[in-house]
Amino acid sequence: MTAWKRILLVLLVAGAPFGPAAAAPAASTQVVTADIENFWIAHDAIRSEADPARKQRLIQSLYIDRGTPGLHALMQARGYTAEQYVAAIDAWPRYWASVRPLTHRAFAATTGLEADLATLKRLYPALRPASITYAIGVLRTGGTTLDDKVLIGAELALGDDTVDVSELPQPLQTRLRTFYASQPFHNNGQNNIHEYIHTQQIEAGDTLAQYALREGVAELVAERVTGKKPDLPLYVYGPVHEAELKRQFQADRRGNDYRDWLYNSSANRFGVSDLGYYVGYRIASAYYAAQPDKAKAIATLIELRYDDVAAVDEVILRSGYIR
Repeated sequence: MTAWKRILLVLLVAGAPFGPAAAAPAASTQVVTADIENFWIAHDAIRSEADPARKQRLIQSLYIDRGTPGLHALMQARGYTAEQYVAAIDAWPRYWASVRPLTHRAFAATTGLEADLATLKRLYPALRPASITYAIGVLRTGGTTLDDKVLIGAELALGDDTVDVSELPQPLQTRLRTFYASQPFHNNGQNNIHEYIHTQQIEAGDTLAQYALREGVAELVAERVTGKKPDLPLYVYGPVHEAELKRQFQADRRGNDYRDWLYNSSANRFGVSDLGYYVGYRIASAYYAAQPDKAKAIATLIELRYDDVAAVDEVILRSGYIR
């Protein structure tokens, strides 16, 4: 899945905190939340409207046309359309009612951001800054990136196990029930840094190995910064089935069919989503552990030519993870 440059801008917050207890991050990174409030204005107008054409005009005028550059980048990155927003609002009223209060936690979710970015800057002094936008999507990403923008899908990233997914179609319902059970709001710091790292990396090429290592490096660096990994089944299943995963990854790594490995539901050969993240993380961790110069290792992993099969293969070889 995504997202998600130039470090530490003067604080520019587009949009006010939701509620008196909310506080902006202490300093310097651009955090944008205005799209969240605009979405709910549009949502309420659409729910009060019967005419389909009028609903389309409302989402366009009240949400999309008023959107920040981050919202427009999120829509571009995930292919969101006005029609998709209206269809989701109409089809899943219980879902939106349950997630609504949780999306107001955007600033609470970034209270540790400046400290994490300072740690990241120490680990990787060449860090370039990126803005972070929290906006409402159509349930296809909790975090992605486009150029120098981290794009957080607030309806996913700020959720928890109170979200009502009963109206959603399968396999989305099962996937999101598992996802929300992992308490993503409490993992938001790791998610922000994971996506921030993607703004520093070049895009991957075409093979499973290229994509998996790029994701795994973002996981490793986010863990080094925050001390956390996501509380997801892939980090439970992975250690128990590591030998099997290594064998299958070795067989699949040069292909471009990721259905069993990345950006997927649990309806795959393993029965667990996104195990490519786990294997990529383990390769990156093994490479990092094997290098005497840790700062150089972090820089090598972040700056790797992920579009170059030979460069990715070299890191995998030097990691010693797959023999």
